[in-house]
Amino acid sequence: MPAHRTTMRKTREILRLRWHLGQSVRATSRSCGVAGSTILELESRAKAAGLSWPLADDLDDAALEALLYKREAAPPARELPDFASVHRELRRKGVTLELLWLEYKERGGPQAYSYSRFCELYGKWRGTLDVVMRQSHRAGEKLFVDWAGQALPLTNAQTGEVTEQPIFVAALGASNYTYAEAAQSQESACWLMAHVRAFEFLGGVTEVVVPDNLKTGVTKACFYEPSLNKAYVELAEHYGTTILPTRVAKPKDKPKVENAVQQVERWVLAPLRNHTFFSLAEMNAAIAERLAWLNDRPFSRLQGTRRSLYMELDRPALRPLPAKRFEPADWKVDVGVGIDHHIVFDKHYYSVPHELVGKRVDVRAGFLIVELFYSCPATPSLAH
Repeated sequence: MPAHRTTMRKTREILRLRWHLGQSVRATSRSCGVAGSTILELESRAKAAGLSWPLADDLDDAALEALLYKREAAPPARELPDFASVHRELRRKGVTLELLWLEYKERGGPQAYSYSRFCELYGKWRGTLDVVMRQSHRAGEKLFVDWAGQALPLTNAQTGEVTEQPIFVAALGASNYTYAEAAQSQESACWLMAHVRAFEFLGGVTEVVVPDNLKTGVTKACFYEPSLNKAYVELAEHYGTTILPTRVAKPKDKPKVENAVQQVERWVLAPLRNHTFFSLAEMNAAIAERLAWLNDRPFSRLQGTRRSLYMELDRPALRPLPAKRFEPADWKVDVGVGIDHHIVFDKHYYSVPHELVGKRVDVRAGFLIVELFYSCPATPSLAH
C-alpha cells in the first residue's frame, strides 16, 4: 500500500513505533499491517517535513497530511479549441481537419493538444449536434430539394372551392439556408420553375442539386443510375449543375432536406394554418415573410443563423446565374408516326416528313414552338 493511502492514525502509530520505541521496520510492518517500503517512504517524508517525536499537540490529522503530502499545483487547464469555428471552417473548399489543427497549434504553442487528441475532442463535440448539423457539406456544393408533406389550402374567391397547394422546399447543404414556395401543382413545369426561382432566391447555382426520387424529376428510380427526365436534364445543362437523386431506401442521403421540410412545416406552414388565401401570389408573399423569420432564427447549438452562414459560406461559393432565365419545355419520348405522317401530342396533331412514317420520334414542346427529334439508326456493316 503506498504511503499516501495510509490513514493518519496509522501514520502516527508508525512514527511512534519507529521513533519513540525504536521498533524495526519488519516489526512495525507486522504491527501496523503496512508494507516495509511504505514505512520507509513515510519516515523520509516526515524527516523532510522537519517532524520529530513527539508530534506537536496542535498538529491535527489535516495539518499532518498537508505536511507529509504537499500537493503539487495542478497544471492550468488547457483551453479547448473553438470547435464551432472548426466545424464551420470545414465546410469551406479545401479545408481539412489537419490544416485547422496546424493553425490551432501555431496559436496554442506547447499547450496545444496533439492532432489525435484534437480530432478526438472534435468528434465528441460534433456528437452533441443534431444529425443534420453534423454533416459537413462543402460551401456551394449541394442544394437539396423536395416537396413538403404538408400543403396549404387555397380558396377560390368566386366559387369558394378549396384546393391544396403543394409546397416546394430547397435547402443549401453548408448553411441550411432555406427556400420555399407554393406551387400550382406537382407537374414537371411547376417543379422546374420552382428550381428556377430557388436559384434566383439564392443568387447563384450549386454544383449539385439533390432531389428525392420523384416522378416529376426522375423517370426511372434505379439504385445505381436513376434516369432523369429530359426537361430536368435541360435545366441542369442550362444552369451548369448536376442532378444527383438520392438512392432508394437510403435515408442518410437526404436528412438535410428532410430537416428543411420539417422546419418549413413547423415554422412557416403551421403559423399560416388559420389564414385564408385567395391567390397563389398572396400565399407566397406570406410564405416569404415567414421564411425570412426562419432564416434569421439563431441556431440552438451553433453560432449564427442560416442567413449569416449563407452569407459567409455558401453565397461566395455559388456559381453565377446564366444571363437568360430557363424556360421549361414538355417532352414526350418514343412517339409513333402514323401512316398519315402525323403525330399526336397534347391532343393536337403535328405533321412530320413522310419518310418518318412508322418511325419513333421525341417531341419537345416549348411556349412558342414544337420540335421533333429523330435519331437515325447506325447503318449496319455489309457482310462479305
